[in-house]
Amino acid sequence: MILEIAQIDVKEGLEAEFEAGAKQAAPLFQRARGCRSMHVQRSIEKPSRYRVMVQWETVENHTVDFRESADFQEWRRLVGHTFASPPAVEHTRVVVEGF
Repeated sequence: MILEIAQIDVKEGLEAEFEAGAKQAAPLFQRARGCRSMHVQRSIEKPSRYRVMVQWETVENHTVDFRESADFQEWRRLVGHTFASPPAVEHTRVVVEGF
């Protein structure tokens, strides 16, 4: 499994709009090829900063299958206007299972 971590800074005052759009977009991720889970976390220290965590079977499920889909365009339509800057995205994999 691959974990996509997207750090998204939202324009101040548009946090509720971003959260509503992300909630509305959840089915887009749910039906995406290779997507296993999606959730959004909000920073406590920086309340306009979010991390969207998406678990994919492969990196290509995200970078090719989803990003080249109409659902990705819909995701961006729902939340893209709230971005203060482009998201910082990285993919990780588990190398140590602690407990």
